[in-house]
Amino acid sequence: MAGDSKKLQPIIVKKVKKGGHGAHGGAWKIAYADFVTAMMAFFLLMWLLGSTTEGDKKGLQDYFQSPLKISLLGGGSGAGDASSVVKGGGTDLTHTHGQVRKGDIEAEKKTFNLQALKATQAQAEQERLHALKQRMQNVIDASPQLRSLKSQVRLDMTRDGLRIQIVDDQKRPMFDSGSDMVKPYMRDVLQAIGSVLSEVPNRLTLEGHTDAKPFSAGVAGYSNWELSSDRANASRRELVAGGLDNDRILRVQGLASSIPFNKQDPLDPVNRRISLIVMTRDAEERFFSSTDAAQPAEEGAAPDSASSSPASAGR
Repeated sequence: MAGDSKKLQPIIVKKVKKGGHGAHGGAWKIAYADFVTAMMAFFLLMWLLGSTTEGDKKGLQDYFQSPLKISLLGGGSGAGDASSVVKGGGTDLTHTHGQVRKGDIEAEKKTFNLQALKATQAQAEQERLHALKQRMQNVIDASPQLRSLKSQVRLDMTRDGLRIQIVDDQKRPMFDSGSDMVKPYMRDVLQAIGSVLSEVPNRLTLEGHTDAKPFSAGVAGYSNWELSSDRANASRRELVAGGLDNDRILRVQGLASSIPFNKQDPLDPVNRRISLIVMTRDAEERFFSSTDAAQPAEEGAAPDSASSSPASAGR
């Protein structure tokens, strides 16, 4: 019976079925996505390193070495402050130098506007002075009386403005020898110049010059310094008589023979002259700034007048 029961037991066969598509699972997709992300990050890193300046690299290095120190010092040049391929930082996209404070932007704009305004004013002023020079020449050419004296009127542009020089001539002197009385024909020239100068708002300086011929009284008496100053003032009166506002004249001085027109011949009659400068705005500012700077040193000091200078006297 025992043998019959063993024969009657069922035989159980266990079969293990293997998956036919095990190599096509989804795990590899995750690994590939991680690989692509890593490569993208790598290429981005290489691009950033290639487009970052040496100064920014040094700033990043310093920050990671001592971040607290950089923070306390107010930071440094960062990526947004770099002049690199990527223009970063700031609220104004027209700025190509990175992050700037709003106050710096406003100051930069004001400075630029002021410089542009000064350049425009200087250009307009130069054009006005050139027009004044041409106007002066036209007035002289239009008058037969003044045209005969044209060779004695010299017009040229200087750093300080338009310079008008009326030089002496042996045949037609501006003044009598040793005198400050203006000759009648030179009075007409000065008054015509004063009339033309009344049309422009520029300030003026006036200088008197003589040659190096000495006076018989010597340097201790009435010398070329007093004479050149008196002649400059006499010329100023004629300019005012021609219509020039007296308040527009900033300075009247006599320079004697210290600045000869003809440096090779101190006795040349052309050295006896009246020099008038129609000043630019920049020259006016330099004049007033030099006057303000010299004022404290002059308080309580003896005046350094032209008559006290030991220069040689002349006509």
